[in-house]
Amino acid sequence: MWLILAFLSAAFLGVYDSLKKKSLKDNAVLPVLFLNTVFSSIIFLPCIVLSASDTALDGTIFHVASGSWHDHQYILLKSLIVLSSWVLGYFGMKHLPLTIVGPINATRPVMVLVGALLFFGERLNLWQWAGVLLAVASFLMLSRSGKKEGIDFKHDHWIYMIVGAALLGAVSGLYDKYLMAPVSEGGVGLDRMMVQSWYNIYQSVMMLAMLMLLWWPKRKHTTPFRWDWAIVGISVFLSAADFLYFYSLSLPTAMISIVSMVRRGSVVVSFACGALFFHEKNLSAKAVDLALVLLGMICLYIGS
Repeated sequence: MWLILAFLSAAFLGVYDSLKKKSLKDNAVLPVLFLNTVFSSIIFLPCIVLSASDTALDGTIFHVASGSWHDHQYILLKSLIVLSSWVLGYFGMKHLPLTIVGPINATRPVMVLVGALLFFGERLNLWQWAGVLLAVASFLMLSRSGKKEGIDFKHDHWIYMIVGAALLGAVSGLYDKYLMAPVSEGGVGLDRMMVQSWYNIYQSVMMLAMLMLLWWPKRKHTTPFRWDWAIVGISVFLSAADFLYFYSLSLPTAMISIVSMVRRGSVVVSFACGALFFHEKNLSAKAVDLALVLLGMICLYIGS
């Protein structure tokens, strides 16, 4: 069951990436990100209110558990990690082709696997090592493909931002498993809906502060903000993808390394959108890079 949920999450995540690329075209990054966090918060706010004031959601998958301030401190840290990843990722995606960003993000399972190895006692077998090596090879080949479009992986700061976003995303994935793992297994044992609902709200507050301090004073001298309905789509598809992701992780037999790997399968959807809707270039070479990423993910799946 948790594996099916992970695949559905990947499909929604691919659409989310594509809508994000569309909304960022010739648009101010911070307002788009702020509205994303606001709309995501609005989606989950009724669940928080109903769970606290009524019994209608009791026993359902939409019930948000109440928690102490100590619990919310863990969620605040989660918000900070995710928001840092998003800020880097949004800026990087705005200035890079989706067919470059997707395969880089797809290497996250390797980062998560190493983290799972270090923190959760998961061990790598030969198949998993093969997956890691294929992911490294795909990254090196992708850098060669990028050079044909004038993107130098060694000196392009947008590439550094995407890689940084991927690293923080991997940290977030490991932290999610820790937050929702039972106390008996060394985790915090937080309710998944409480994590997803409140981390969006905390992110909205953080983004409002960033918007007022960093963007608003300089808004007339930077890229102007324009409304795009894709911004709403970002929040809807991300919320759906995260809901399925958290639900998957909350199931007892779920493995964070596998869930993270399957979730990165979203690169197939985003790559297709980059080719069909954004008419990006050099697709044949990038398709080989993508195939290596997917082959590496298959190796990770077999090995796990």
